Amino acid sequence: MPTNNAAWLNKPKGTPLVVKSAPYTSPGEDEIVVKNGAVAINPIDWVLQASGTTLMYSWLPDPCIMGSDVAGEVVEVGSSVTRFKVGDRVLGYALGREEKRNRVAECGFQTYTVLLEDMVTPIPSDMSYETASVIPLGFSTAACGLFQKDQLGLALPTLDPTPKGQTVLVWGGSTSVGCNGIQLAVAAGYEVFTTASPKNFDLVRKLGASQVFDYRSRTVVADIIQAFKGKIAAGALSVGHGAADACMAVLAHCEGNRFVAMATYPVPSPPPKVLPLPRTIFTYMSWILINTIKSKFTGVRYKFIFGSTLAFNEVGKAMFQDFLPDALAKGKYIAAPDPMVIGKGLDQIQAALDLHRKGVSARKIVVSL
Repeated sequence: MPTNNAAWLNKPKGTPLVVKSAPYTSPGEDEIVVKNGAVAINPIDWVLQASGTTLMYSWLPDPCIMGSDVAGEVVEVGSSVTRFKVGDRVLGYALGREEKRNRVAECGFQTYTVLLEDMVTPIPSDMSYETASVIPLGFSTAACGLFQKDQLGLALPTLDPTPKGQTVLVWGGSTSVGCNGIQLAVAAGYEVFTTASPKNFDLVRKLGASQVFDYRSRTVVADIIQAFKGKIAAGALSVGHGAADACMAVLAHCEGNRFVAMATYPVPSPPPKVLPLPRTIFTYMSWILINTIKSKFTGVRYKFIFGSTLAFNEVGKAMFQDFLPDALAKGKYIAAPDPMVIGKGLDQIQAALDLHRKGVSARKIVVSL
């Protein structure tokens, strides 16, 4: 039996991660085990560490393991798995933190992770594990917002998309979710407007955005409204502080689908300070109340995205099996944003969390294993 280690999160909140042994778990019939070559950091990782799990992810055990983005080599496959074999290089979305899965074996910050076959994609031989690890959660979250029927419900992406004659607004284009949202919407045949800092304009244009706006401009909402004149909106994907309000303001003046898929809660959350959770929830509920009233007058609807829900509906297979493998293999999908590798080994994950908490632009923090 292989020896496994993990970066464990212990209560109370704010406690540093502790690297120690973890059980090695063999796969179920529809699962694989991957020896991780790299893991990536997401905001929810340091938010959970800083704020605790009392009101958010309350089902997690104490101690628990975090981490969603992994890339590595397949070392064991379940009895019904046909897509993968031992030795394959893959990326995957580790679902162990989600309530429907909720087991430490399926979490990312460890040497060996159990992955659901449907949430895994092979990676090209010339793609490093560090580069591949930036994809899973950002890709999944964007896909949930764009393609799930309870969100924007757009047509699914293909390698040779047919133009749909509609435009999607992606607010926060240089974020992990934004980079994936732009590419997925373009691959589905939609024009994309996005926002970014001027230093990241070239990045989001490379990913396929047709028009880019400086999100810090005082006239950005008015400028985007003007750009939508004569176009049909397919909806908006909002990422980041103030994004949901801005998207709602734009769509209120558009023809088409007035729906905002929210990848981040519309509450103040400037790093490195983390708001006390009760205050965060109160602020969010106040936002919901105010905008429920606004929605009745503007017709703009909205819904928060949980990036894991595609694992339990048809979108997951469509993304990780039907689209992404060929898109990566044929160079029609870019792993973005670029990885920022800050160290090697599980003991570097705490430093990675601390760095991410300070803020990062157009990069995704990664730890090699």
